[in-house]
Amino acid sequence: MRQIALPLSAASDSPPRIVVGNANAGVLDALMEPGQWPFHTAILTGPPRSGKSLLARWFTESGLGDAVDNAETWDEDALFHRWNRAQESGRPLLIVANRPRGTGEGCWQVSLPDLASRLGAALDLEIGEPDDAMLIALMEVHAEMRGLVLDHSATQYLVGRCERSHVGVERLVAAIDRLSLERKQAPTMAIWRDALIETKGGATKED
Repeated sequence: MRQIALPLSAASDSPPRIVVGNANAGVLDALMEPGQWPFHTAILTGPPRSGKSLLARWFTESGLGDAVDNAETWDEDALFHRWNRAQESGRPLLIVANRPRGTGEGCWQVSLPDLASRLGAALDLEIGEPDDAMLIALMEVHAEMRGLVLDHSATQYLVGRCERSHVGVERLVAAIDRLSLERKQAPTMAIWRDALIETKGGATKED
């Protein structure tokens, strides 16, 4: 598992570094080589809270290219203009969307035919779900942000029981922090269990 301190001028509530693991290593490798993108354009999607916006901010602040975040909320003519500008200038354009493109329910449905065809030719990048090693590293980053101590025994206990997603880990650490503050004590197994029940909505595995 590797973690990269990146040149971010980010808000104080942003992670201090990006965890690179099974879910995003291929994405990061592709972002580092934008000269290989077809038509200078890539589209990044992934689960909620998986670091899409953080990667886009790193991409722009590292001077690798420009980025459009929450692309599905943009006016399609404006987005088409940004695509054209990338072709004219040769400067790579990273388009970040919270939903995959398509025609099904919940997909990002592009109605402007010219834009749809251009986006169809872009490089598709997708962040996946984290494995155990990445879940542990994410727990450690979110705990660090909150000044919370989660030692090895805590992360080993939690990783096999938590919701296996980026947003699930973030909610779990937030619940542990809140319960610890409410009870005015350092996190204990009782707090870990209660946080797991709260965030998963049910009983946890036995030890």
